[in-house]
Amino acid sequence: MALHRLISLTMGVPNVAETAAYYADFGLVPDQEGWFTTRDGGRQLRIVAAPTRRLVEVRVGVDDPDDLAAAAARLRRLGVPAELGSGTLTAYDRPTGVRAVLEVSPRPVYAPVPATPYNGPGRTERAGTRAPGISRAEPVRPHKLGHAVVGTTDFTATTAFFRDGLGFKASDYIADHGAFLRCSTDHHNILVMAAPVAFLHHTSWQVDDVDDVGRGATAMLEDHPERHVWGLGRHHAGSNFFWYLKDPAGNFAEYYSDMDCVVDDQLWTPETLEGAKGLFNWGPPPPPSFLHPEDLAALMTGSHSQGG
Repeated sequence: MALHRLISLTMGVPNVAETAAYYADFGLVPDQEGWFTTRDGGRQLRIVAAPTRRLVEVRVGVDDPDDLAAAAARLRRLGVPAELGSGTLTAYDRPTGVRAVLEVSPRPVYAPVPATPYNGPGRTERAGTRAPGISRAEPVRPHKLGHAVVGTTDFTATTAFFRDGLGFKASDYIADHGAFLRCSTDHHNILVMAAPVAFLHHTSWQVDDVDDVGRGATAMLEDHPERHVWGLGRHHAGSNFFWYLKDPAGNFAEYYSDMDCVVDDQLWTPETLEGAKGLFNWGPPPPPSFLHPEDLAALMTGSHSQGG
């Protein structure tokens, strides 16, 4: 695959300072010019002012300038203009207004984290000691940005923009209203979701394991129970453990671990999932506000909204 990683995203919100404070609590480290860094990915989230919450920009790594030229040709066949710069290609998805930037950059090298020893039936990986997950005291800090979910009023066009234009690969679909697309070996880096208005549904951030999914969410909820949205559970598409929280602008933020990886495209067959199976394999059912966020009506009318 010419695409090799989700470099960063820019999130637009009406309440920058309040939202920035939330993501600092979430475990991202504030940097200059509205940027936040992760442990392994560097600058991966930028928060900027916008009338309503939305996904402003997605940046994706590619190997070389030939990959940019190939993407420009694909976009041209879709009727989407693209601007080639020095080591970059910039194009806009018309239904969502998202600016996509392909950038020539080196492939990431992530230091492996030692596997947590878990005991199981007939298998003792941890003997004579308590589980490491219960003795961790340091705050949870995500390793990297995993994916973003964008709502679009034209599911076919936005899916084509990312898949057929930019060159994302399809991992799975939810009938005719969800497309899990990847620009790396992760199961998905962008999920395109049919919606009555263009908006950012959620961002997702990788942590060590299910213990850190739980520890991160528990810490976030300790003084702010209103942040809880959905979890703990395990998805079917992507297979990852999850817990969703809500930022002050109304965007959801997910801690995840144990995501499916596709290292050989020929060995992965996309499924078309129906109903709740595409959302979760086990865990509590998703609340109505996850499927239909409470501020959708305000977003559709352009009203100023900061979530709840």
